[in-house]
Amino acid sequence: MSNTHHPECWTTSDVCMWLRERGLGIYVDQFKRHRIDGEALLLLTERDLKEDLQMSVLGDVKRLGAAINRLARAGIHDHLDFHNSVSMSASSSAAHSSQHLKHHTLSTLSSTPLHTRSRNYSSDSQASDLPEQPRLGNLRRASGVATQLRPEYFRTAISFLYVLLVTWITAFVMVFVHDRVPDKERHPPLPDIFLDNVPHISWAFQLCEITIITLASVWFGILFFHKHRSIACRRFCALSGSVLLLRCATMFITSLSVPGSHLECAPRIQSDTWTKMSQAYLIWRGGGLSLMGVRTCGDYMFSGHTATLTLLNFFITEYTPRRVYYLHIFSWVLNMFGIFFILAAHEHYSIDVFIAFYITSRMFLYYHSLANNRALQQRDSFRTKIWFPMFSYFEAHIDGIVPNEYSNPLATGKLIKLVKTLFSWSNSAPKKEKSN
Repeated sequence: MSNTHHPECWTTSDVCMWLRERGLGIYVDQFKRHRIDGEALLLLTERDLKEDLQMSVLGDVKRLGAAINRLARAGIHDHLDFHNSVSMSASSSAAHSSQHLKHHTLSTLSSTPLHTRSRNYSSDSQASDLPEQPRLGNLRRASGVATQLRPEYFRTAISFLYVLLVTWITAFVMVFVHDRVPDKERHPPLPDIFLDNVPHISWAFQLCEITIITLASVWFGILFFHKHRSIACRRFCALSGSVLLLRCATMFITSLSVPGSHLECAPRIQSDTWTKMSQAYLIWRGGGLSLMGVRTCGDYMFSGHTATLTLLNFFITEYTPRRVYYLHIFSWVLNMFGIFFILAAHEHYSIDVFIAFYITSRMFLYYHSLANNRALQQRDSFRTKIWFPMFSYFEAHIDGIVPNEYSNPLATGKLIKLVKTLFSWSNSAPKKEKSN
């Protein structure tokens, strides 16, 4: 058989010969009629086999699907080994990057069933005429890995301004809800199954904020060395802003009574707008942390500390490889202990914490499911624009899963390249945005 080591380069005759070797020669005519070559074979789904190729025997469909999966993995091994050898002859750093891509692509493909693959057909049936880099892009596309990973610093800057604006709005809303907190004498703490059975620990809330600072330090370290740090940063800002904006709405609509009698909370005397702005600035400057001297009341539904802990935990586990399981365990332990410390300090009701964790985790998963699946994103484009108005703009050019690759941004060559990119972007960004 020709092109044995590169299944994506097979002709229709090669595919038919491969079918006969596996005892599936009765389907050769269908494959010839539909001109299924090697590249099309690797992108076939079970639905294609049953509906388009009219394979009526379920056992044959399953066996052929498993064989295509094995063939795709073998093809990626061979192709990336070739790509690796070329990279090593050029430089050792390029070889390391290629090997990392190989590991990520294989792990992603092996865990992805046949029916979930992207149906991305090429207009050219002769894949052997394509150069090596486009064929590598086809393999990454078939495994769900993104082929377009431009930094897009302008969009990242927009996301940063978005979260900056939302944090300021949040600080102002916190001042407003503090001024209308219910009086403790008239409105005692509500019954709570956790707070009623766990004694108050005065120092627990400070420990919670220490866990937040620890997780934030880990995340910023990962972000610093991540090769696609601009995309990860943009997503972090977009999700943080969206979660905080939703929190503004929930704590503004309903004011809950103070959860603990130890909290010194009372409605403040009505003040002018300038005074409120000054108070909001103090909250914004301190990041809402009591360690920075910020004390607020009334902002209970839902817990901002829990949302921050959960968001940091999910980003740390998403943008680090699965083999770094000890870091993932450490992140989850801090997340859970941080939530416990909030409740032990009697700073929030249990429902505040539960809702915060649920909303933050669901928004994270929903956002990344859409971002990682271009077909789902396009099918639900209208709903996506309604519920995630910023999503369509921030993820416009990302067509798959962002691989966890790392680089040193302080390397001299990369630093010079980054500075040149920033200078060229500052001169041409408005024109590019307009053309888009």
